[in-house]
Amino acid sequence: MALEGIVKPHIRSLEPYRPGKPAEELDRELGFEGSIKLASNENPLGPSPRAVEAVREAAAGVHRYPDGASYALRGELAKRLDVAPGQLVFGAGADEVLELLAKVLLGPGDEAVFAWPSFAMYPIVVQGMGATAISVPLSPDMVHDLPAMAKAVGDRTRLVFVCNPNNPTGTSVGAAEFDRFVAALPPTAVLAVDEAYFDFATRADFPDSLAWVRRRPGTIVLRTFSKIFGLAGLRIGYGCADPELADYLQRARHPFNVNRLAEVAALAALGDDEHAERTRRLTAEGIEYLSRELRGLGVEVWPSDANFVLARTGPDVCDRLMRDGLIVRPLHGFGLPDHVRISVGLPEENERLVKVLRRLREAGGLGTELPGEDLE
Repeated sequence: MALEGIVKPHIRSLEPYRPGKPAEELDRELGFEGSIKLASNENPLGPSPRAVEAVREAAAGVHRYPDGASYALRGELAKRLDVAPGQLVFGAGADEVLELLAKVLLGPGDEAVFAWPSFAMYPIVVQGMGATAISVPLSPDMVHDLPAMAKAVGDRTRLVFVCNPNNPTGTSVGAAEFDRFVAALPPTAVLAVDEAYFDFATRADFPDSLAWVRRRPGTIVLRTFSKIFGLAGLRIGYGCADPELADYLQRARHPFNVNRLAEVAALAALGDDEHAERTRRLTAEGIEYLSRELRGLGVEVWPSDANFVLARTGPDVCDRLMRDGLIVRPLHGFGLPDHVRISVGLPEENERLVKVLRRLREAGGLGTELPGEDLE
């Protein structure tokens, strides 16, 4: 059956999200074991031991449906965030909450505004609903250009995404600029603040986005258990919204969308502050190490408030690294063909990456030279 004539045009032209190569697959291709994936911003320490034990104990009950209201997790998280339990919307990763927002708010003729490069799912969920994606270039220093984004918001704008800290650049915006931007948004535009990397931010003036959820109707903050909590494989995230918006998202949510094991693991991970703090320390040390060593190799590196760094290594570096069993994220799909995103790994993994990059540099296979530019 030929489907081209009946599939919606905005779906036919949609570019799907392309995940990176798993380390196990690269091992098979290279014929050895020990490939390292530093491409997906995962927690190199793994999940909290408490979460692992909770999953083990709950595994025998997977013949039962999960708690569709996520009652225990909802109550604990609401206490920690100081919000009403009904303001929380859970999803199979924060990605699902993004899709719920698009489902509730967007259709043909509507617009959504976001910075670019930013999280790859924004244009996908927007176009998937037949709406128009309005992407606003980052500033020259790879930060959200909030004044330019404000100018892009119009009468048809129904949704505005702000990814802070931003993925894939790791850069962030401060409270004063963020507050000016939010205060000027029209009430007809819902603001979605994607804070997947919130737990790694170190800048002193990082915005208090939850304060805007309390003050501005039509505001939601999205966070995830995939990063600092190390539960990427279980797919669980959430949004914290004003009560009216949260209610509409709940109406559009599928029942039992968060699986039973994810719920118990997330609840256990919330209680393991020691594991979260170990992850923060490891990440901060890794950011400092990678930034220093890469700059020492003549590679431009941007400041990062996330658990990865943006590096301008020159073209083809990803392919060269994979020959040595190292996977980083190429960014040509984001319009950055000379850049890569490198996730912080364990110290020995970071050192292995730098060692290979140093060898590439010595062989002339690493560099960010432009015509007429001399790094030396």
